[in-house]
Amino acid sequence: MANLIDAMELAKKIPDNSTIGLVGFGGIGQCDKILRSIGENFKETGHPKNLTVFHTAGQSDTTNGIEHIAEEGLIGRIIGGHWGLAPKARKLIQENKVDCYCWPQGQLTHLLRAMANKLPGQISPVGLGTFVDPRIEGGKFNERTKALDDLVQVIHINDEEFLLYPSIPLDYVFIRGTSIDEAGNLTTDEEPLKLEILSAAQAAKAYGGKVIAQVKYVAQKESFHPKQVVVPSYLIDEYVLVEDPAKDHRQTFSEVFSPVFAGDIRTPKESIDAIPLDIRKIIGRRAIKELQKNNVVNLGIGIPGDVIGNIANEEGIGQDIVLTMESGVVGGSSVGKNEFGVARNADAILEHEYLFDYYHGTGIDVTFMGGAEVDEFGNVNVSNFGGRAVGCGGFIDITQTAKKVVFLTTFTADGLKVAIDNGRLQILQEGKVSKFTNHVQQITFSGRYASTHSKNVIYVTERAVFTLTKDGLELTEIAPGIELQKDILDHMKFKPIISKNLKVMDMEIFSDQLLGIANEWNRQVETVNS
Repeated sequence: MANLIDAMELAKKIPDNSTIGLVGFGGIGQCDKILRSIGENFKETGHPKNLTVFHTAGQSDTTNGIEHIAEEGLIGRIIGGHWGLAPKARKLIQENKVDCYCWPQGQLTHLLRAMANKLPGQISPVGLGTFVDPRIEGGKFNERTKALDDLVQVIHINDEEFLLYPSIPLDYVFIRGTSIDEAGNLTTDEEPLKLEILSAAQAAKAYGGKVIAQVKYVAQKESFHPKQVVVPSYLIDEYVLVEDPAKDHRQTFSEVFSPVFAGDIRTPKESIDAIPLDIRKIIGRRAIKELQKNNVVNLGIGIPGDVIGNIANEEGIGQDIVLTMESGVVGGSSVGKNEFGVARNADAILEHEYLFDYYHGTGIDVTFMGGAEVDEFGNVNVSNFGGRAVGCGGFIDITQTAKKVVFLTTFTADGLKVAIDNGRLQILQEGKVSKFTNHVQQITFSGRYASTHSKNVIYVTERAVFTLTKDGLELTEIAPGIELQKDILDHMKFKPIISKNLKVMDMEIFSDQLLGIANEWNRQVETVNS
């Protein structure tokens, strides 16, 4: 039976040098009351100190989650996947105040299951050829960590290469639910995501660790339907009850609680606002033309998560494809931005780690991903650029196994301004930063690995489209109104292969009219059936 504990009392009980596991996704699902109390106790007493923090996805919405404990001395080591929305934690990493290992998010979720089984680690080819590979950087995410031993190992099974991500015994794991009953059974009714709370709890128990749940409500014993229970009572040691959900148990960055995000009600499609025709929508409109009917699709953070779902809704093809996000969401329309990972009108919300099973094993039909840097070999960097230690999230897991990878990025960054006039693109002000560079600062996507495995890889910008070939990047399309030399080649640090059949992008992409994808797909079906 789980016992009620005050959050500050819990913080005082955590020994120095402990390893704690956190569960959350962006600004969703973190145990803010628990983490806030740990941070406050450290500032008052200097304890607990030198913690190892293990987490899978990002753990902040810029202010909450891991930010509560992102203090020098409190954290000694971080093993995680993403810090894009965690400025204080990222600062600790960038300033070499902590040891830091960055591993793919899906591998981290599956590592919890390996730990639950008391296995030596998670074995996978995911990460080969990227910065996680010990022959490149070993996932060591700052200069301080580069002096340490490798944790990830290359192993061989039946003459094939794999990476071994080692088990990390947990002393504590903090999980979040909606309600706990008097016996200690946990539900997630009002949470927008299920995440990996069961795997995390079982991983902690395998090594004698304690499982602490943060909840909003306490229910009478035996009042839950058994299928409601996500984590059973024998796995939970103690629970913290939240008095102020608006402060310590928000559903998302913008919502304390919305029945839409919990999947309790669906909103009319008409209530989902159309997005304006800007540079991001142009990129999304060209990218969505890579889809085929009945594709199972993944959306990454950034431009993909912000625009692809909306464009699919506008085009009337949402019912003809299956959109997924690595958080476990299947179907619906992505909310995007600081609430990436949540959708309106989802068809299913799966456990975080189980959707990664599909990504790893079957491979998504098409994934739409962002990109910060691209080089002549087709390598892409989204994890560490411009002095920002962001992390890879699920990017490596998904792009390495997807059947088709479509990168969505502006051609330059920092100040780029464009105009759209009568189906033509004009560059009003060029960005100061070239995204197409000689060598990426870090390999998050390996062009060499992709071409060796005959992956279909496309790079879509507002003014140019490239494809990956065995010889490197090939320019295949340019936008109407764009000059090849002045607007493209002069702003690349390398000269791409130029297709002998270089095409002009469809002018309809640069107008407010529909692309007509739904009609085209219907005609294809009629042709097949005739």
